[in-house]
Amino acid sequence: MIIAERKPIDELKGFIAEAKKVLVVGCRGCVTVCNAGGTKEVGLLASLLRLDCEKEGRQVQVDEHTLERQCDPEYIDELLELVEKKYDAILSMACSVGPQFIAARYPDQNVFPSLNTLFIGGALKHGAWAERCQGCGNCVIHRFGGLCPIARCAKSLQNGPCGGSAGGICEISKDVECVWHLITTKMMETGRAETDFVPVQPMKDWSSSRDGGPRTIIREDLVK
Repeated sequence: MIIAERKPIDELKGFIAEAKKVLVVGCRGCVTVCNAGGTKEVGLLASLLRLDCEKEGRQVQVDEHTLERQCDPEYIDELLELVEKKYDAILSMACSVGPQFIAARYPDQNVFPSLNTLFIGGALKHGAWAERCQGCGNCVIHRFGGLCPIARCAKSLQNGPCGGSAGGICEISKDVECVWHLITTKMMETGRAETDFVPVQPMKDWSSSRDGGPRTIIREDLVK
């Protein structure tokens, strides 16, 4: 899932410094799972903004709404009746795709991102998430025991560890495991080192990554 976190409250207050009517829009997708932009977080942010504006002596109307997803036009359309109320600012509590979709659908509105989109990852435990994917397009983790050196190696090395790792720890931090230590250990323990490491592997195909500009996927069997 996409992992994100809320921007600092002072930055968000700056977005609405001149606003009289504000709409905070949440998303029930990834950002709900990582506790950054769901219904609860929308309510919390809206309450904080109301309190801060009240303390400053400003009369600001802050409304709330949470969409099923902000990355799908059919759900963005649900905002039409609300947007007709002429908000001065819309704060999108979604990954960065959300505010882009809202701004494209309602070009006359001032739309601001309320979250910083961090990475694609998963939960280690409750309240802790780790990066596991960089969305490079051509997944080759089967070569590395199901571990991704592109996302988990600080240098994205695909042919072994660098000279900076020691004792299974990456040189960038004592809290970061060397993924190549994990890969090698797993391959040896599962008896796959000879079969997977000895043969020369072809170079990774990067053509489906970012070097070709923004990517688009079209499923002809689904397009109406």
